[in-house]
Amino acid sequence: MASDPGFVPTAVNVEIEGDITVPGAPEEDEEPSTLDEPVSVTLKRDLTAVGKKFLHVLVPRQSKSLLRDLWGPLILCVLLAMMLQGHTVVDSYSDGGPQFAEVFVVVWVGALVVTVNSKLLGGTISFFQSVCVLGYCILPLDIALTVCRLILFTKQTLALFAVRFIVVILGFAWSTFGE
Repeated sequence: MASDPGFVPTAVNVEIEGDITVPGAPEEDEEPSTLDEPVSVTLKRDLTAVGKKFLHVLVPRQSKSLLRDLWGPLILCVLLAMMLQGHTVVDSYSDGGPQFAEVFVVVWVGALVVTVNSKLLGGTISFFQSVCVLGYCILPLDIALTVCRLILFTKQTLALFAVRFIVVILGFAWSTFGE
């Protein structure tokens, strides 16, 4: 029949099971897209959501709300990378570029390793969910690094070294617990 030049295919009604929707597309009873709202409203909503997630990391609870954005992890990763940049008096040409890039590589490759490991063990986490969770878990490390940087402004003693060491261990433990 298909080789017949006069053959015209007819539509066949086929029952399709399941829900055929475009991910992210608004449902008919949902409100319209946020593309028409002012930028200030969008920024306020997104910053409020990131702030709530920061609070969630500071006081961990069971929730999947952290698995939805990359703004908070980006802010935390940039803050960590900026604070870890080394400034030496001898090397005046060093701009801290490699250290900045190394932090991003460690976070992204770490998230990739966690995702692959989870997938191999039968988990359902995606790469971006892994980046999001690991990125938000950097918050306690950022706090510990900020405290250590403030301590470095004073004259260094063995006692202050011990305080910095304890702050780093507490930040690491807090970060690990939050994950």
